Amino acid sequence: MFQVPTPTPPTGPVIAVAPPRATPSASAIYQGFRAQQRELTNQLDDLDGTRREIQAQIDQLDAGDAGRKPLENRLADVDTRIKAVDGMLAANATQLAQAAAIPGAVVEQPPPMPRQGPPEEAWVLGGIFLIVAVFPLSVAMARRIWRRSAAAVASLPRDIADRLQRMEQAIEATAVEVERIGEGQRFITRLFTEAEKVKAIGGKSAERNS
Repeated sequence: MFQVPTPTPPTGPVIAVAPPRATPSASAIYQGFRAQQRELTNQLDDLDGTRREIQAQIDQLDAGDAGRKPLENRLADVDTRIKAVDGMLAANATQLAQAAAIPGAVVEQPPPMPRQGPPEEAWVLGGIFLIVAVFPLSVAMARRIWRRSAAAVASLPRDIADRLQRMEQAIEATAVEVERIGEGQRFITRLFTEAEKVKAIGGKSAERNS
């Protein structure tokens, strides 16, 4: 039986073909030029600041100072870079204007959504009402509460004084009663003592008479 031979893959080098890149949109190109413009503007601002610093250092030196020449060379280099960046900005402005002329490059931002809720005038009037009406009421309530608390604090010592006075009167009455009881006990003791003496004298007289 006849067999069909299996084809063998080629042994040569395999070249990978990159997929074709998608063409950027007009809007992406326009945004790219805008980003380039911002970056070039930032670089120009930095170079201007550096130039001012170098110029200030040069102004502080004398004409024959040895450190003046390197600063002047650096200043010339900065001026060259500023000129180059300025030219790039001019070219970027031309490219940006050409990109903006392509339909669909400039995407207009949607209008802002209308603000929900009451207008700002309502908030302003509400704040004025709070200041004019509510604030005096709050101050009056605070003063009323303060007066009540002051009256309560003032009445507290009066109650304590009344209680202390009643306690003093009770102590004095108790002391008087204790003094009376002591006088009675001393009187009774004196009576007993005198009775014993009378008995003793009577006994002695009876013995003498016998």
